[in-house]
Amino acid sequence: MTTTEQQPQAAPASAPRTTSLELQHRVQQFLYAEAELLDDHRYEEWLALWTQDAHYWIPTRMTRTVRERHQELSPLGAGAHVSDDHEQLRGRIRRITSGIQWSEEPPSRTRRLLTNIRVDEGADGELAVRTNFWVYRSRLERHQDWFAGERFDVLRPAEEGSRYPYRIADRKIVFEQTTLLAPSVSIFF
Repeated sequence: MTTTEQQPQAAPASAPRTTSLELQHRVQQFLYAEAELLDDHRYEEWLALWTQDAHYWIPTRMTRTVRERHQELSPLGAGAHVSDDHEQLRGRIRRITSGIQWSEEPPSRTRRLLTNIRVDEGADGELAVRTNFWVYRSRLERHQDWFAGERFDVLRPAEEGSRYPYRIADRKIVFEQTTLLAPSVSIFF
């Protein structure tokens, strides 16, 4: 199951989610811990949360009419802000932590807020998780950016004895903005 090929369909408004409180809590705590790793610049630990076949994707967005709204996001393989596999994520982390990537030297200060976390269990043990986010970034003395949107994650159970209960197999980030005013997308969402 991947979320990158198409946006998961939301459950009908009349059908309440039946996720157990224990599962909901476990997923939320995992996502909060992941956000803390990013805010604390612990990128190697963050990368360890990802599966080897992971995909991290930020499609571009275009404003469309009501009848064309299903075409707002660029399809997989077309234009994207980011479309990385595990090795490309590792390369981005090497650049960010090298001290020579101008867009992150000195490093951005970030704060990630996550809300409306919705969990759907798949028959194969994978979890489809939708999360609304707001990310604040402060750079240098006066530069500030805000990013708002929704994430579509696929989580897989982690191996026995792992510190974290899940591994991220897939993430699609959908910004609410069609035009990003930030000078770069050099942080992770």
